[in-house]
Amino acid sequence: MTGTGRSAGVGALCVLAASVLWGTTGTAATFAPAVGPLAIGAAAMGLGGLLQALLAAPQITDSVAGLRERRGTVLLGAASVAVYPLAFYSSMHLAGVAVGTVVSIGTAPLASALIERVVDGRRLTRRWLLAATLGLLGTVLLCVAEAAHATAATGRSSLSATLLGIGLGLVAAATYALYSWAAHRLITRRIPSRAAMGAVFGIGGLLLLPVLAITGAPLVASWPNAAVGAYMALVPMLVGYVLFGWGLAHVPASTATTLSLLEPAVAALLAVLVVGERLPAAGWAGIALVVTCLAVLTTPTPARRARNPVGHDSNRSPKTADAV
Repeated sequence: MTGTGRSAGVGALCVLAASVLWGTTGTAATFAPAVGPLAIGAAAMGLGGLLQALLAAPQITDSVAGLRERRGTVLLGAASVAVYPLAFYSSMHLAGVAVGTVVSIGTAPLASALIERVVDGRRLTRRWLLAATLGLLGTVLLCVAEAAHATAATGRSSLSATLLGIGLGLVAAATYALYSWAAHRLITRRIPSRAAMGAVFGIGGLLLLPVLAITGAPLVASWPNAAVGAYMALVPMLVGYVLFGWGLAHVPASTATTLSLLEPAVAALLAVLVVGERLPAAGWAGIALVVTCLAVLTTPTPARRARNPVGHDSNRSPKTADAV
């Protein structure tokens, strides 16, 4: 493997590790049932974002000029960071852990691909399209299986909630794709990954503080609730997004969001094993397709095809090439 190939491989592993951590958030939230989804989202992303900015303060200070020059991208990413957790956790609350995670993360690669195609003019390879198709088909299967099960168990009112949850999941997918693209764009414009992620998530965290102030009282009402909030902020949000930032330094946003399809598979498995949700056969088939998608995307490219990186055409710069 070339140096670029090795760095892309490390970047992919960072994104996959982050996805595993993110996959635990829905299950963790079920241990604080008295805490609403808005409070959970604001605490997780808000506090996690502020901590990330605090740790990256030296890098942010060194990159102030570059960040100011690209303030439009920073603010777009920050606004997306603020909207994403509110839509994501509300989606899981209404549609269930599995469906909410599947829709929010499962459709994000398509949103990322559209953004990169329209804004950056990047073409997607057949390999990426195959992986994304398998992943999307898997997420649809998992979503339909869970929705059908919920309708059969609790009737039409549950179906209405599921449909609303799916709609919010699409909002979460769009904002996830937007802040991933914004962070990647900053990084490829010579802003260090820690500075880029710290600025975007720090400002996003500030935007979430009013929501946390209004809805967060249940978080401090008991130690279990506080423990859930602390876990969400420190592990999946802080550690997870530090890993994600490292990954974005080496793979494009469309590839990173496709690799993140591991998250709904992890969430669905934990929902079955820990929460006690039931997953029909079609749901298991969906998880299998997601795993196949990841295998297609992360299998090393043969040397003769190394000049055509996964996810994009050969005109991309070596710094951001994706050779996983």
